[in-house]
Amino acid sequence: MSKIDVKSLDFQELEKHIQEWNIPKFRAKQIYQWLHQKLVRDFAEMTNLPKEFREQLAESFDLVSLLPVDIKISKIDGTRKYLFALDDGNIIESVLMKYKHGNSVCISSQVGCRMGCKFCASTLDGLERNLKPSEMLDQIYYIQKAIKERVSHVVVMGSGEPLDNYDNLLKFITLLSNQDGLSISQRNITISTCGLVPEIIRLSKESLQITLALSLHAPNDEIRKGLMPIAARYKLPEIIDACEEYFKQTGRRITYEYSLIKGVNDTKAEAKALAQLLKGKAAHVNLIPVNPIKERDFVQSDYKFIVDFKNVLEKYRINATIRREMGRDIQGACGQLRKSFIDKKDN
Repeated sequence: MSKIDVKSLDFQELEKHIQEWNIPKFRAKQIYQWLHQKLVRDFAEMTNLPKEFREQLAESFDLVSLLPVDIKISKIDGTRKYLFALDDGNIIESVLMKYKHGNSVCISSQVGCRMGCKFCASTLDGLERNLKPSEMLDQIYYIQKAIKERVSHVVVMGSGEPLDNYDNLLKFITLLSNQDGLSISQRNITISTCGLVPEIIRLSKESLQITLALSLHAPNDEIRKGLMPIAARYKLPEIIDACEEYFKQTGRRITYEYSLIKGVNDTKAEAKALAQLLKGKAAHVNLIPVNPIKERDFVQSDYKFIVDFKNVLEKYRINATIRREMGRDIQGACGQLRKSFIDKKDN
C-alpha cells in the first residue's frame, strides 16, 4: 500500500485521516503547522507529538522533501538558481530573486513541458510528468528555510505550463495562501500561461485573487504561430477575451508577457499592433529581453529597440515596463540550468 502524500493534504483532509485513527483532532493542526509554518522535513522533528504517534505518521505518510543537487548564485545581482531532485530521480529548477519589496521565488509546475514554445529551454525534452502540490510547495519551503528569510512573492513561471496541471496547481495555491501555513497573499502569487482558453475561463470562476500572466510574445497570430505551437489551437481574440473574462470576474489586471526577439517581433509597427490589440483592456505589458538558448538562434533585441517599443505602447496609453534581467550569468531563464545538467549527465 502506497503512503499518503501528507504535504499535499489540506487541513480538512489531514484532520479526517487523524480522526480515523481515533487521535484527538487538535493533533491535525499541530501537524499542519509543523509542515507548513515550521517547514520540517522529518516527522521526528515534530517534538510536541508523542514518539509513538510520530512513528505512526512516518509509517502511513510520505513527507516530500526536495533535495538540492546544485545551487548557483549570481555574482551580478545575488539571484539564486536551485536544481532539485525529486523522489523518482527527475530534476526541476527554481529561482530566488531578491527585490526591495521582498523575496520572490519562481517555481516549476511540471517536469519539462509539452507546449513547445520556441524560445524556452523547458520544453526541449518534452513533458515528463506533473508536479504534485507538495513538490511545488517544497521548492518555496526549502528556499525560505535555507535563506532564513520570508518568501513574500511566488511566481509559477518556471518549467511547465501551470494550467496544464490545473488541479494540482489549485491545491498548491490553497495550501500556500492558507493562514495556518505560510499565508502568502494570493495577490502576491502570479500564474503564467501560454493561453489555454478553457482553463483560463475555469480559473476565472475559482474566486481567487492571484495575478494571471499571459505569455503573449506577438501582436498577431501569424508571428505567434512561429513562436508558440499553442497559437494553432487558440487564436489571439479568444485568448484575449478569456483574459478579459478573468479580469471581469476577479478585478485583477492581466499581465501580458512579451519577449522581444531581434528581427522577429520587436519593430515599432509590431508595438503599434500590440497597442491596438490591447486597447481599452486592463493590461500591463511586461517587456522581456529574450534569454538566448544555444538550441535556438534567437537574438536579444537591441536596447534601443526595446525602449522604442515601450515608448510606442505608452504613446497609445498601454502600461508597460521592461523586466530587469536577473541571473543572466547563472543560466537564469526557464529550463536552461536543468537542460545543461541533464545533457552533462547523459554524456
